[in-house]
Amino acid sequence: MLDLTRAGMKAGGIGLSSGPYYAPGSYAKTDELVALAKVASEFGGVYSSHIRDESDYTIGLVAAVDEVITIAGQAKLAGIVTHMKALGTGTWGLSATAVKHIEDARARGLSVWADQYPYEASGTSITGALVPRWAQVFGDQAMIRRAKGDERGRFLKDVQTNITRRGGPESLVIARFEPDPSLEGRNLGELSKRWNKPPEEVALDLLVRGGASLVSFNMTEQDIEHIMKQPWTMTCTDGGLTPMGVGKPHPRAYGAFPRKLRLYVRERHAIDWPFAIRSMTGLPATVFGLRDRGVIRQGAWADVVVFDPARVRDTATYAEPHQIAEGMIDIVVNGQLARHDNRFTGALAGKVVTIEREKTASE
Repeated sequence: MLDLTRAGMKAGGIGLSSGPYYAPGSYAKTDELVALAKVASEFGGVYSSHIRDESDYTIGLVAAVDEVITIAGQAKLAGIVTHMKALGTGTWGLSATAVKHIEDARARGLSVWADQYPYEASGTSITGALVPRWAQVFGDQAMIRRAKGDERGRFLKDVQTNITRRGGPESLVIARFEPDPSLEGRNLGELSKRWNKPPEEVALDLLVRGGASLVSFNMTEQDIEHIMKQPWTMTCTDGGLTPMGVGKPHPRAYGAFPRKLRLYVRERHAIDWPFAIRSMTGLPATVFGLRDRGVIRQGAWADVVVFDPARVRDTATYAEPHQIAEGMIDIVVNGQLARHDNRFTGALAGKVVTIEREKTASE
């Protein structure tokens, strides 16, 4: 693993990412992550983590943020709390403590940052949201055997706990279920009534039939805004586009950036225009070490978005997520117009961004 990390960094990697919330990354101990992060640090890389717990599943939100701080400090590199949030009723309000811990770490000279998508709902698989990690040991087939076999009772009990943790069955909406797309957009509470089964039974049925992705309504606006207002919080989307019309994915895939500009800048005045734009451009370029990106000046890469502040808005909703934002006039990528006069030009000027490093004498 150390060799693979070193090879990736030599090839131009920006840093190391981890996912200790999800199996099998959840089985990694902190010292293992420190060891890998030290390799990334040798090359000036960053450490970005989908943290071990965003709620109260295991060690809790604050301890999971502290783990990123520990790794950043011991490995001597920038540590990023990825998709920072306070997920679930048992964690609401803890953004204040998590933010203070990051502020304290930064005051000690550590390089600690966060990113955030501006929504009250999260999105993940039914496995990631509801299945206990012990049930995933040895992979998906072993998990399905446990769901069907002697351990089903224990399995159901833990799924029931996780449904409650995420706000109850009505808060969990099916985003994509390939065996039966008619279920997409319906929540576990609806399906429980339709099938006359407890919600945890419904969840395991979906799991056994191939799994499903979920949109989970589990955050408060107070926590969202508190995290957003920090000068070290970057804007992110955390969602790849699915083919148009396929499923009902989280609208963040289409609307994260314009939503922040519309809702939190123009309508609520939670933050101002320069603060929001910096969180989307110059700040992430600085954190990730992307030279000549994220700023408008002579000699920098021409990545420019021209938008109308009065009109920019997200049109993607949870019910109709496949909707493109409005108010974007011109989009320039690497000096080429990708969108002009409200039309896409067809130019594909994007490129994989890597970090160019000088080779050492030993190489």
